[in-house]
Amino acid sequence: MTEDPIPELQKVELHVHMEGAVPAAFMRRLAQEKKKDFSQLFTDGGDYRRTDFLELLETYAALAALPDSPEDYARLTREMLQQSAAGGVIYTEAFLCPAHCCNNDLGAWKEITEAVREAAEAAETDLGVTLRLIVSSLRHQGPAKVRAAAQCAAETAGDFVVGFGMSGDEARGKFRDFTYAFDMAREAELGLTVHAGEWGPSRMVREAVEELRVSRIGPAPRAVEDPAVLELLRRHDVTVEACPGAGVALGLYPDLAHHPVEQIRRSGVKLTISTDDPAYFGLSMASEYAALRKTFGWDDEIFAQIAKTALDAAFCDTVTKAKLAKRLETAP
Repeated sequence: MTEDPIPELQKVELHVHMEGAVPAAFMRRLAQEKKKDFSQLFTDGGDYRRTDFLELLETYAALAALPDSPEDYARLTREMLQQSAAGGVIYTEAFLCPAHCCNNDLGAWKEITEAVREAAEAAETDLGVTLRLIVSSLRHQGPAKVRAAAQCAAETAGDFVVGFGMSGDEARGKFRDFTYAFDMAREAELGLTVHAGEWGPSRMVREAVEELRVSRIGPAPRAVEDPAVLELLRRHDVTVEACPGAGVALGLYPDLAHHPVEQIRRSGVKLTISTDDPAYFGLSMASEYAALRKTFGWDDEIFAQIAKTALDAAFCDTVTKAKLAKRLETAP
């Protein structure tokens, strides 16, 4: 089969960061409008600068401070969803970090999430892609700020803000340091996910599941290093939010053929595919699918199962899931 139908395959994406999903041109334009010089954060060719993961975190944090009003976040939302729709995505859960947006200020956070919601509703009508938010916290900022982000999540939890997660530098802190924040989010009936097992070893996947009691984990490629960890994921019914293209772009693997995504799929662990920070890595969901088809021979049946697994694991309400399930069932 050719790669031509890939954009038309309907996709569900669960692991994407909002500010990392808009083209560099959008952020450059925003910087110009605000008369701020961020040229050092872009390459000579105009792309985002990222030589390694830590520089990526620094660049991301600096540029994430550029949008500074609800109107900016509405524009950013529209731009991100245009990119998603172009890749065939019908539903996405995107991470948005209140520490980046507003230094965890609850009043400002409420205004931002309302602006994002309004932009998302308009985009759903125009573009056919549905958005829900996962409140993201930053592990390397420490437990106090992660708790503040969890408070923002709990105070805005509902049919639009549906989850809570934690990303950032895996080398900082222990998962047990963040249990209070995750318990806060759990009490607010938010879905829980966490970044683990990308730069850190497979034991970090185990610790995340056992100590934070998440139902999803990503990107988690190193889970394959320990069969007992894969068994733990199966036993606890944890879904992996794999981001294979990002893993290659970050230099974790020399190419897609060496990425363990196919091992995870064959292990029986629930698997989904996402792009993480697609604008930083030159990715889209369409390009991810095309690369997976070319490298591992995945056919439409496998991709349909990937989408179904993602929808089953989504944090949105049952009414939204039912509507999306019908779209997946009637897809060509």
